[in-house]
Amino acid sequence: MKVFTVAEVAAKIDHAVLKPNFTDADIEKHAKMCISRGVFSMCVRPCDVALAAKCLDDSKVLVSVVIGFPHGHHRPEVKAREAELAITDGARELDMVMNIGKFLAGDFDYVRKDIAAVVAVAKPNGVLVKVIQESGYLTLDQVAKACQLTEQAGADFVKTSTGFGPGCATPEIIAIMLKTVGGRLGVKPSGGIRDWKSAVGYLEQGANRLGIGSTETVLDGGVASGGY
Repeated sequence: MKVFTVAEVAAKIDHAVLKPNFTDADIEKHAKMCISRGVFSMCVRPCDVALAAKCLDDSKVLVSVVIGFPHGHHRPEVKAREAELAITDGARELDMVMNIGKFLAGDFDYVRKDIAAVVAVAKPNGVLVKVIQESGYLTLDQVAKACQLTEQAGADFVKTSTGFGPGCATPEIIAIMLKTVGGRLGVKPSGGIRDWKSAVGYLEQGANRLGIGSTETVLDGGVASGGY
């Protein structure tokens, strides 16, 4: 079994800076932490992309952004426009929320087109698209179906949770994601990763990226409190 170093784990983390009460000062503080700890990207709200890009300029840390967050019920045209503006502001990866209600209603064509609308904006700009399922609402069979729709729509990653919905990432969900699209799409557990053991466990399982809010605590071997 591979032994992961702190630097190797950090390089797999999309550090989440998404709480509704965060200010510009919080964005600046988290950006400094991301640079110092060597995380892969800092994932911010759409209104924070330009500031995050400025703070992370001349560093290796990418700016990622949430789209249609946190419920996924924006119209496809709105998600596409939000993606376009975020890319203009400096985002290099988009974490979009799937339309959960349409998915649960069985309107898979809508879900596929919703994802494809964002992909159509991202791909010409070389920007990755991750699709957040909010897996806590889904059965394991539905997780697999959502993975298939994500792949059909041309996205790059499947992701478990926003951190603001029910449930969180679990090894069982990640196993289904890896079985369904592993090797072709990236797999990103997010939500509830609050300690080193959990983070490393997902990487050992085969996950490609980790969505974590309490990055310093996890990297330093502590146990974080809270939902993200």
